[in-house]
Amino acid sequence: MESDYPLLLDTFINDSETRLGELRNATHAGALALAAHSFKGSSSNMGALQLAELCHELEERAKRPPLLDIEELINRIDGEFATVRRLYRDERQRFPC
Repeated sequence: MESDYPLLLDTFINDSETRLGELRNATHAGALALAAHSFKGSSSNMGALQLAELCHELEERAKRPPLLDIEELINRIDGEFATVRRLYRDERQRFPC
């Protein structure tokens, strides 16, 4: 598994950027809940527990319309992901290409 760790970090970062875009572009509550659920799972698996918790909160809120203050929560997720991305990119630098 150690040899796959750099790939895992790269995959998480890239997939998370896509998921964040899905959160921002969701056109209905179901799509928002699904994107949040997926982002929550991958974040949890990678140890980004605060990010996973924020995604869980978004997932639960998306199940209970109206979707008030969702943009604020998505911005918090975006901010937390920026921190996680920076940490994981630094971690990635420890491994040769």
